[in-house]
Order: sequence, then C-alpha cells, then structure tokens
Amino acid sequence: MEFSELIKLVGVLIVIIGFALKLEPILIIMSAAVVTALVGGLGIERMLVTLGNSFVANRVMAIFILIMLVIGTLERNGLKESAAKLISKVKGSSPGMAIGAYGIMRGVFAAFNVSFGGVAGFVRPVIMPMAEGSIEAKGYKPNEEHVEALKGMSSGMENVGNFFCQVLFLGSAGALLVQGTLRDLGIAVELVDLVIAEIPVAVTAVGLAIVLYFIRDRNMMKKFYGGGK
Repeated sequence: MEFSELIKLVGVLIVIIGFALKLEPILIIMSAAVVTALVGGLGIERMLVTLGNSFVANRVMAIFILIMLVIGTLERNGLKESAAKLISKVKGSSPGMAIGAYGIMRGVFAAFNVSFGGVAGFVRPVIMPMAEGSIEAKGYKPNEEHVEALKGMSSGMENVGNFFCQVLFLGSAGALLVQGTLRDLGIAVELVDLVIAEIPVAVTAVGLAIVLYFIRDRNMMKKFYGGGK
C-alpha cells in the first residue's frame, strides 16, 4: 500500500491514541473526522456537505450526531458537576443505586425506542459522575480501581437494558427480524405476541443485572472504603 493511501488511516490512529490517553471522546472523534477529511483531500467544505447529505439520507441512523453535540455542549457547561451534585443530595445513595436506577430507566425508554446516546452520550457524562458523586458524598475519594469497575458496570447496564428491552417496541428491527425468521420457518407470529413473550425475559434480565451490580458495588465499597460512613 502506498504512503498516500496509508496516510488516510491517520484518523484511526488518532482515535486509538486519544482513547488510550483517556481524552474527551467527542474531541477525539471530531478531530479524527477533520484530519481524515484533510489528508484524504476532501476538505472542510466537502466534509460538511458529505455529513449533511448523509444526515438527510439517514436521519434515524445519524441522529446520534445531534445527541453528541447537545451532550458536548451540556458537558462543557457543567453537566458532570450537576449530575454529581444531584446524586449527593439523595440520602443513602450509592454507585450501585445510581446504576440500577439507570437500568430501569434505560429499559423503559428502550421499550419506546428512545435512546440517550449510549455509553458515550449519556453513561459517561451523566451516570459515571453520579456514581462518583455518591462516593464523594460519603466523604471518600473515589478509588481508581473502583471507578474502572463502575465504568464496566455502567456500560453493561446500558447494553442489558437496550438489548433486552428494545424488542418491546413493536416496530424495532429486532422484533421484525424475529418475526421474519419465524415466518420463513412456517410459524406465523404477530408482533404483539412477541412483545408479550419478551416482557418477562426483559424484566428478568434487567432485574438480575441490577442485583448483580448492586452486590458487586457494595462489596467494593466495603473493600475500598470500609463500607462508607
């Protein structure tokens, strides 16, 4: 591969280095997009035109761009601090409680096909500051190992809530896929019947995840902070 072609992959390198250094995800993505457009000969103007055309042609798929911009603006104006301050006012709050509450909220909204932007758009700027704020409210400095574990649990709750509850929406791609697959097998099933069958599965999955993460967080609270004050 010639160097002129290889240099076009510099955007991938920026993303890898940026996340390795734990820089701002939105800044990393936007920087990678701009640099890739420049080295690829696309230019800023053509890049914006391409993004605009792609957004119009794929409005539903590209809605995350708007969410990213909104979350980025809110984060710059104190979203993290506000989230941490809010959870600190809740008596007896804990990281496990914050993550569990998000799991319930995520499941309910996924059933109505409403997204908050996923891990980068909501978990990182809102849920993680709330989890860390609940630790600080008890008078402790968040332990780095505990924080890393909370990142995994928060992301896991996002995945569980979205994966198991999105099928509760009648027009979801997952429900249509299941219906089409069963139809090919000679089994005629209405979408409403699929949703009814999925309800206990979704409730059980989200419930077990909440219990698992709550117990794990409680054990880590005892390990790192002696159980809290």
